[in-house]
Amino acid sequence: LYKARGKAGIRPHQESIKRFKDRIRQITSRKRGRSIQQTLKELKMFTTGWLGYFAIADIKSRIIALNEWTRRRIRMYLWKQWKKISARFKNLKRLGITKGKAWEWANTRKGYWRIANSWISSRSLTNEYLASIGYDDISKRYEALHSNH
Repeated sequence: LYKARGKAGIRPHQESIKRFKDRIRQITSRKRGRSIQQTLKELKMFTTGWLGYFAIADIKSRIIALNEWTRRRIRMYLWKQWKKISARFKNLKRLGITKGKAWEWANTRKGYWRIANSWISSRSLTNEYLASIGYDDISKRYEALHSNH
């Protein structure tokens, strides 16, 4: 509970947010060796339950930030799966990146987490692409659930 501008509100404790992020880290761990579809299915099950519990809270800005962070985790997971340069090159071309840029980006030395937040992944692994492979946008689901309360 909190009080702002003379009104009381509900928000999750910092520890609850930390546990949410820890669970997302566990689901999107790079060493799990699962397909992206299995990972996204497990992620959807977890976030659906979490949002069902916290939908009554006033956490729109927090949900937007968590959604961005979760998408970055998924981009990192995909980049890790495309471990070899040839796989990165092939997948980047498949996503519509030109041959020259795909070769340049496939040969980057940057780490997985840094690439996940880079221009490379924002141009190739777009939000639309993530939705097409099964990522369920957390902020849209929160809006739908929160409007019912």
